[in-house]
Amino acid sequence: MAGFRSLARQVRDPRCDLALRRYSLRKCLEKFAPYGHRATWDHLCSRAGFGPEDRSPDPARLVAALDELEEARSVWLAYEAEFTQRRKREKHDGLRRPGSVDDWHRLTWGGFGVAWCDDPRVHPHEPLAEVLRRLISALEREPGSACPVCAGERLVWKYDLAHEPSSGPVCTDCGIVVPRPVLTPGALAEARRVRLLVSA
Repeated sequence: MAGFRSLARQVRDPRCDLALRRYSLRKCLEKFAPYGHRATWDHLCSRAGFGPEDRSPDPARLVAALDELEEARSVWLAYEAEFTQRRKREKHDGLRRPGSVDDWHRLTWGGFGVAWCDDPRVHPHEPLAEVLRRLISALEREPGSACPVCAGERLVWKYDLAHEPSSGPVCTDCGIVVPRPVLTPGALAEARRVRLLVSA
């Protein structure tokens, strides 16, 4: 099975058939898709200016989508490398039990679903790398009461999400499932309360 870099080379290779180049970009999302496969594809298509069902997009647009995905992937890989080093230091210092950020991180290793969007048509509009930088910054500071990506305060608890965890606070402004560790207990309780009001 081809890795991300091998697939990226195919997307860029002008000698490759256009259908293969598009297919290779889609396959890249099996390796790294911050919003989930469908939502990340929708995001990349809208930002690069071609339709999700377009079978023969402009090759320059495919490469632009890949550029955005690669930049975001480099941001995430740098975070994972730092995370690994931090955990090694903590284990060395005797801290064996991981915290809530570590529990969340284990579910997103490799970058799949880091900022999961359960509705593939509702996702942040900013570049992927910027979204990940905001999310990482939120993971590294004290919990807050708003979405770390768009600063939206309208969080609703949703069940039966198509990703682990299967329930959680969803930002109604940008569509991401907000990682629980970045929210205060009060913000989590409020999201649950709003969910109850919405479903009543």
